Amino acid sequence: MKNLPAFLRKLKILPRWVIILIDSGVIFTSALTGYFLRFNFSIEDLIHSRVEQGVTVYAICGLLSILITGSYRGIIRYTGLQDGVRIFFMLLINIVLVSLVNFLSRFLVGIFIVPFSVVFIGFLSSFLFLYNYRLLVKYIFTYYRSSILAKSKVLIFGAGQTGIITKHVIDSTPRMQIVGFVEDNPYKIGKVVDGIKIYDGRGDYLSHLFDELNIDEVVITVRDISLERKNEIVDSCIKNQVKVRIVPPVEKWVGGELSISQIREVNIEELLGREAIRLNNPVIVNDIKGKSICITGAAGSIGSEIARQVAAYSPGKIILIDQAESPLYEIEREIKVVFKGNVISYIADITNKYRIKTILSENTIDIIYHAAAYKHVPMMEGNPSEAITCNILGTKNLADLAIDFKVKKFVMISTDKAVNPTNVMGCSKRIAEIYVQALNEFINKQGNFSTAFVTTRFGNVLGSNGSVIPLFNKQIREGGPVTVTHPEVTRFFMTIPEACQLVLEAGTMGKGGEVFIFDMGKPTKISDLAKKMILLSGMQPGKDIEIVYIGLREGEKLYEELLNKSEDTIPTHHEKILIGKVEPQQYEEINRYVELFYDLVNDRNELKMVALMKELIPTFKSNYSRYEILDVK
Repeated sequence: MKNLPAFLRKLKILPRWVIILIDSGVIFTSALTGYFLRFNFSIEDLIHSRVEQGVTVYAICGLLSILITGSYRGIIRYTGLQDGVRIFFMLLINIVLVSLVNFLSRFLVGIFIVPFSVVFIGFLSSFLFLYNYRLLVKYIFTYYRSSILAKSKVLIFGAGQTGIITKHVIDSTPRMQIVGFVEDNPYKIGKVVDGIKIYDGRGDYLSHLFDELNIDEVVITVRDISLERKNEIVDSCIKNQVKVRIVPPVEKWVGGELSISQIREVNIEELLGREAIRLNNPVIVNDIKGKSICITGAAGSIGSEIARQVAAYSPGKIILIDQAESPLYEIEREIKVVFKGNVISYIADITNKYRIKTILSENTIDIIYHAAAYKHVPMMEGNPSEAITCNILGTKNLADLAIDFKVKKFVMISTDKAVNPTNVMGCSKRIAEIYVQALNEFINKQGNFSTAFVTTRFGNVLGSNGSVIPLFNKQIREGGPVTVTHPEVTRFFMTIPEACQLVLEAGTMGKGGEVFIFDMGKPTKISDLAKKMILLSGMQPGKDIEIVYIGLREGEKLYEELLNKSEDTIPTHHEKILIGKVEPQQYEEINRYVELFYDLVNDRNELKMVALMKELIPTFKSNYSRYEILDVK
């Protein structure tokens, strides 16, 4: 508002007494105009008609009607139809008051003070003046806001219903101006919607539009746009230094209506996540509906999303286990809003066998989704006893008890870091994988088919605890620098909902002993990810925000893998879900190794612990770690 003239800046909202004076003056002038018209502008006739008395009575009655109806209360620069209706009723009351004075005058002195022709002329002219001067003030403010204030020129991608609604929302914003719609649909291109032309957004046309129309911002409104197309649009916007925002799905509009505050910036997760997986196994409903489902690590990013998705399938009971008190309470409260069945939360550590045994004895459980684990690579490299205790021994506790209490399915969540591990965390998860697979084979040989153990293995999940994305966002907000471990480090990424869909699918498909591997698509270079996040924030890498390379942390490797070199895959009914052909292990030997960890954990000798892990998993070669001394050269 700095560029507005000084008098407009001071008079953002006129005091009510000023509006009352102006309205009264308009009514007075309208009455006088009525007299002139009634007597054909004859001064002699006006003098004999007692014009001064009539105009005064009309103006006083007008003032009373203004006070009675409160027509002065509206903010003039926001004048709308409702204000016109209020003015109309105010003038009707004015007619009634003037008519009452007229009839009283006729009764007392035998004459009408105000001729009725003047009353009706005054009514019409008052309405025209009162309403139109308000519209004029509104127009002046609108003109100054549109012509003096800097306006962002906006293209709306998508000329459908959502696009039109978005246009109306943006039209109410003084700092934004819609200059066109953009469409990929050739049947819409060239047409006009709501007075705005639809342009071609295919190929290089979008970049040409940015230059031709001097575009500042693009708003994506198409809901079913492919991820590839969304990335193309965003990349084009970034290349041309155009801001890009997106409209949320209709079901997320607050109160069912879209507001300008809900049109948000595109986040990096939307560009890294892939097309939604459409699981085509109808048995998944029968596997969960009415069943008792237990989720360990239920307060974590993966466990909590599994709980949300499980709740949508109407299980009979949901049992949530975690040792994080506050997050567990939050997910329990969230689930109870959408799931009206029985939800039970247990503060428990999976390494406490007696506690887990008590929980399982109190509940008949059909499926366990085992998400509880320590997953932070550098932290576990510095605390190997905790990785072993939680990831290996905790999984053994849970798996053994699942057999004792005849749990039908045990779905373990693993990680791509278990493949050719270079760190303690990844190796601990690989040992846990081997244990549950060997256990499944062992009980089957004994004729015990009560529990089926299956494993899911996937890469990094976007937005999870410990993910680089929240860290990069924080560093960008603080002005940098953004810290990347190595210029060439790459990672696979998937969204949390995608990962959890896979977990549910594995629980349905698995017969026991499988390792389900998700086709993660192409890996993403972390340095490119950092640059894109900086650009999406409207800043330039190396200019506004520096990227600093700090070196690989303990246990990290440049490239992640989903399969060991000795492993292969077989397809499933879904093209993106594979089964890894993992070499089977003997349970007796694996169990003997795992039992040794109990003594080593208590002994607190970290080198012995890691040495035993390397003996059990020969492919475990430490990287950027003090445990490299244990590797055979």
